[in-house]
Amino acid sequence: MRDIVVVGGGVAGLVAAWAARDADVLLLEKEQRVGGRLRSERRGRYWLNWGAHVLAGPGSATDVLIGTLGLRAVAVPGKLDAVAMNGRMLAGGRVETYPFRIPMSWGARLAALRAGARVRTAVVRYGRMLARAQGQDYWLRQQLVLDFMGASSFREFVGSLPEDADALLRPTVTRSGGEPEEISAGAGIGYFRLVWNRGEGLSRNILGGSATLSEALAARLQGRVLLGAEVTTVALGADHVEVVYANASGSQASVRARYVVMATPAPVTLKLVRPLPTDLARTLERIVYGPYVSAAFLTSEGGAAPWDDCYAIATPKRSFNVFFNMSSAIRGMERERSPGSSIMVFSPARLARALLDRDDREIIAIYLADLDQLFPGFSALVSEAQIQRWPLGLAYCFPGRGALQGALLRPRAQFALAGDYLGNFYTETAVQSGLRAARLALAEVGA
Repeated sequence: MRDIVVVGGGVAGLVAAWAARDADVLLLEKEQRVGGRLRSERRGRYWLNWGAHVLAGPGSATDVLIGTLGLRAVAVPGKLDAVAMNGRMLAGGRVETYPFRIPMSWGARLAALRAGARVRTAVVRYGRMLARAQGQDYWLRQQLVLDFMGASSFREFVGSLPEDADALLRPTVTRSGGEPEEISAGAGIGYFRLVWNRGEGLSRNILGGSATLSEALAARLQGRVLLGAEVTTVALGADHVEVVYANASGSQASVRARYVVMATPAPVTLKLVRPLPTDLARTLERIVYGPYVSAAFLTSEGGAAPWDDCYAIATPKRSFNVFFNMSSAIRGMERERSPGSSIMVFSPARLARALLDRDDREIIAIYLADLDQLFPGFSALVSEAQIQRWPLGLAYCFPGRGALQGALLRPRAQFALAGDYLGNFYTETAVQSGLRAARLALAEVGA
């Protein structure tokens, strides 16, 4: 009998298995790769990316992990608050001036200014709340964040807006995976703070791509990670847990353990674990995920490109809502501009739902049509394009989400949960939840 089985090879599961490495631990992952929604692939000096890409900075558990693994993370030098809308691209100046510089009606301008002022004031309050919580236990701070303006939606907070004013705000908010009508006001404010306060938010890339992190963890777990193992049942017994899975050949196998870490999305955990405590089952049923569709493009331009000074460009009214220059970190380190770029675009929430059932070629054609309007001739530069669908893209924070934390974090005798759905600090939550699950598991098995 094993000490611990970890189900799920995303960041949370890998961290849990790594932190519990002194015990007899096995990680089961249904795909033929680890990393979950961290997916990147190297292309020479660049890397293509389809998932999470910016990570928490100094003082975070993610930063400690990166250092322990001997990886290198750098602050991306490009601008985070550029916007391309109504035929105009802005990549400089104060964001408060954008409504005056983007073509739109005066009514939309005034509405955008009023909404922006409300958001700016709330961002300041959000920052003060985090400052007061500095030094507190991670999960206490996470609860404060979930509860901050957590009773109403972002739409209720800013009110009804004219089309252009709404379009200007929407790309930042929908990065959460939910629409302004669906996410909490506090969650929306948190996203604006990430964009407007790069020094305190997510603004670092791992050189080589985000998958370098998951690959490094898996390498240190050599012999303890089983790929192509799709778990079908996690049965909680009187003194053990039996995990049944289909292996790479399609035949059924099982493993017994004293403890299991469920590092799977909430609906997957809900489906697999039997019997699941009633309070937890009801809680997991309420977790809501928004979908993503993303595309990675490798380009072949020989010289400077109009996106070189930007990392993120919001693109309202397009099939995708943000354009990411994944080669920004390389641009910041080189003396002479190298040929080509790595670009990612992504569509969350309703934009993703409009694309999920289309084939890859059709999605690429839709994206390239928009990219050619933003940057004429872009499609002629593309040497590679690949699509990634994330039906369970991100568990967004909806009004009332904070009330669920008690059931999610309550210690259980035979299993623990791990994953970014346990909070809204993204990869940092995944890392912290993996560490927490490992501590709980080790305490139970006495290792």
